[in-house]
Amino acid sequence: MEQVNRTNSFHRTLDLVYIAVGAALIAVCSWISIPMTVPFTLQTFAVSFMLVLLGGKRGTASVLVYILLGAAGIPVFAKFTSGIGVLTGSTGGYIIGFLFTGLIYWAAERFLGNQLWVQAAALLLGLAVCYAFGTAWFMVVYSRANGAVALNTVLGWCVYPFIIPDLVKLAMAVGIAGRVAPYLNNGKH
Repeated sequence: MEQVNRTNSFHRTLDLVYIAVGAALIAVCSWISIPMTVPFTLQTFAVSFMLVLLGGKRGTASVLVYILLGAAGIPVFAKFTSGIGVLTGSTGGYIIGFLFTGLIYWAAERFLGNQLWVQAAALLLGLAVCYAFGTAWFMVVYSRANGAVALNTVLGWCVYPFIIPDLVKLAMAVGIAGRVAPYLNNGKH
């Protein structure tokens, strides 16, 4: 019985370490950015990488920890920003949208398994939901501050320039995570 408790405690500790490292990687990748209306960062890569590498549950927890750290004032968002103001600002919906990506991935993994096609489909669907949520959020916040803006204009600012780079980042995340996973004793693979 004591051995079982030690093993369970070890796995819980390992889960927390993986979640923390995942949140840290997302933060570091958010700092690598090219300024635009919505900054071009490597967050999409990091979120996707952590989901594939750690699995839906721990990957989603990493995203949640990342968002909570930023909300608490730790500068983990693009351009070393933080705070509730960033999350409630015009681009905050895209950050929150990463949580939806994680939840979609987690559900797909749970119900459909962990095959490559499931990973790819879940990440693509999650990205589409992140785009949709973030764009709707952007339109509401931007319109309140600046007046009405057309959907196609917002898509031109916030989505169209990111589609190809984000698809490349998703492919890289799946490929790299697939190569790294065998070296981790993370209980996922």
